[in-house]
Amino acid sequence: MNIITAVYNLLWGDLVTIPLPGGGSAGLSLLVLILIPSGVYFTVRTRFLPVRLFPDMLKAALEKKTGASTDAITGLQALIVSTATRVGMGNLVGVVAAISAGGAGAVFWMWVTALIGSSTAFMEATLAQLYKEKDPLYGGYRGGPAYYIHHYISRKKKDKAGSGRSLTAVLFALSGLICWCGISQVISNSVSSAFENAFRIPPLYSTVLLVILAAVIVLRKNATVKVLDIIVPIMAGCYFFITLFIIAKNLPLLPGVLGRIFSEAFGIRQAAAGGLGAVIMNGVKRGLFSNEAGSGSAPCAAAAADISHPAKEGLLQAFGVFIDTIVICSCSAMIMLLAPEELTAGLGGMDLLQTAMGHHLGSFGVIFIAVTLWLFSYSTFIGILFYARSNVAYLFGDNWLSQTLYKVLALVMLFVGGLAAYTFVWDLGDVGVGLMTVFNMAVLLPMSCEAVSSLRDYESR
Repeated sequence: MNIITAVYNLLWGDLVTIPLPGGGSAGLSLLVLILIPSGVYFTVRTRFLPVRLFPDMLKAALEKKTGASTDAITGLQALIVSTATRVGMGNLVGVVAAISAGGAGAVFWMWVTALIGSSTAFMEATLAQLYKEKDPLYGGYRGGPAYYIHHYISRKKKDKAGSGRSLTAVLFALSGLICWCGISQVISNSVSSAFENAFRIPPLYSTVLLVILAAVIVLRKNATVKVLDIIVPIMAGCYFFITLFIIAKNLPLLPGVLGRIFSEAFGIRQAAAGGLGAVIMNGVKRGLFSNEAGSGSAPCAAAAADISHPAKEGLLQAFGVFIDTIVICSCSAMIMLLAPEELTAGLGGMDLLQTAMGHHLGSFGVIFIAVTLWLFSYSTFIGILFYARSNVAYLFGDNWLSQTLYKVLALVMLFVGGLAAYTFVWDLGDVGVGLMTVFNMAVLLPMSCEAVSSLRDYESR
């Protein structure tokens, strides 16, 4: 536990502290120091791709499969899988935490982080497409950071055959499997708590139901994508349209909320009080946690897509960051900020969000948030086990035994998490995603020239 705590503090703790006017300071963690400068670099290298090629992202979403493989998924389906895992706890609890700690201005910095993160998501997804392989077990394709890291290390060692396994790729794959086991526990704990608050259902009952439903999906060969094709558009669409209804209902308050977001983002008042660092860093940290750009998770889905050009999948995954942060996180922010401040003062976590929804929609709002959290969490669990396929295959080879054993382990963690919250496992999940990011970015930066070349080829065509 001491080792895990030390690694957690190294990755997520304040590694560098910058003094700010007014006596405040901004603490920068190792992951912020890696992801923000890299994201800015990628944004410049791609000539501000998130804005310039936004219409192309929409066009890529409608493209059909190009190959003969009936088991391969489309680019849109890969986007749905990655959206299922991006749109989860970070969009509800994460946004609440950012606003609670950093005020309304943190929302603006989440938006900025999403624009930067879109470029990072493009790079890793394009590389995943360039180095994807045929999947002999599930059909279609597989890949992700473990595979392009392997190719990069093999080239550096001048091992043209690519024999054996790369240590960095192995460490990435292990970090991913550890992270996703930890997330499984967080998912079920949040769901059981929300259902106990909304319906007074004992955690044991809601957890058993969640595990049974998850097992029915993940233990079948190719049910994952079909289920997510239905769940993700419905859950994201319902959340979006409910938010539009709340905004319409409170339309006179909207200019004030937007003004508060922008004024607090550049915080003359916050700077004077020494709190500008908290505004910026809470928005940045929560934005990075929510959209996952750079962690290497989404490329595991991106590699499975059958699409006509690698850069198109990169554009789709960049669009996924937009959906996650600009759309869904903004929905959560609007729900909270349109509620009276005196009503939500002193509250945090799901209590804050459910109280805000209760104000807007009465008891229906509290129930809606509980059901939404259940759908977000359920789709996240299914999505991360889709990610795990390629990492398990890289570590243990192509066999059903290792694939099934990891799924059973994740289901056990899902069950345990619903009944008790072990802080150690939660920290383990954070350490896992942090280490994934470090290993992925260490190779993504030198390999980014290949993704940029793919983008130039796409644009020339």
